[in-house]
Amino acid sequence: MINSTFFIVRHGRTAWNEEGRFQGRTDIPLSAAGMADAAANGRRLADHLADVARPDLPLRVVSSPLTRCLETARILARQLALPETSIESDDRLAEAGFGRWEGLTTHEVKARFPQERRARKADRWNFAPEGGGSYADLHARMKFFTHSLVTDALPIVVTHSGNLRVMIGVLEGLGRDETMRRAIPHDRVFRWSNGRLDEL
Repeated sequence: MINSTFFIVRHGRTAWNEEGRFQGRTDIPLSAAGMADAAANGRRLADHLADVARPDLPLRVVSSPLTRCLETARILARQLALPETSIESDDRLAEAGFGRWEGLTTHEVKARFPQERRARKADRWNFAPEGGGSYADLHARMKFFTHSLVTDALPIVVTHSGNLRVMIGVLEGLGRDETMRRAIPHDRVFRWSNGRLDEL
């Protein structure tokens, strides 16, 4: 069991989130609503940390290298009065690519690539669009990342919905179906501590 305490946050919304488009590795910035998501999550974190004994460990923000996560990380850092030097980028936290699906809605994918869409519905865990990655690939990355978190700082991890879904599955020992069903809203902060996941 992973006994470290850390926080995990999804990036704020983007225009493509709002339009229901697959993003993957396409580097889309936050929308105005996404900036508000990040600021609200920063306030949640600040309020939580103010209500508990101040951590003996320094806070550290670890982010996906994609712009939507780095912008979220910077907003969180400002809410927590942390310098930008407290933010580090980790390639393992990048979203799985959707290949030629990126920029398309589900309806557009269904119209253009019906066989791929059916294959994904049949086995969402192992399926990868042409040029993209799978949840199985993501699971290997998130398992390695989660087990490598160091204990000399209190991490705030900023990443993507698929990554968070799989990371929570790793932490809680969930099966594939339970992992895939997990909802990951933009307006939540999750805390893992003492072998338990909570929402702030």
